Amino acid sequence: QVQLVESGGGLVQPGGSLRLSCAASGSIFSIYGRGWYRQAPGKQRELVADITSGGSTNYADFVKGRFTISRDNAKNTVYLQMNSLKPEDTAVYYCNARSLASVYWGQGTQVTVSS
Repeated sequence: QVQLVESGGGLVQPGGSLRLSCAASGSIFSIYGRGWYRQAPGKQRELVADITSGGSTNYADFVKGRFTISRDNAKNTVYLQMNSLKPEDTAVYYCNARSLASVYWGQGTQVTVSS
């Protein structure tokens, strides 16, 4: 089992920045990929960005150039730096971890972009 704990969400004005963190614990040796997803009210959960154990990254088109995913292997933590935030970025952001056998999710952290 893998446990994921997110932090760093909150309320920010349009154009502002936030950094989300996701700390992993448990059977982390089995994990080959980490990522961030989001779900806005009335919408499906969607991929924001992910990163492999080798450091390769992938971004959704709607965040390219604004968000950056990174990882600190020593801390078993993945980060999502979000800049130039827009009201349409408002959602619950979920951390994700993948092994060959399972997909794990954090509890989610609310990000609200509003003036």
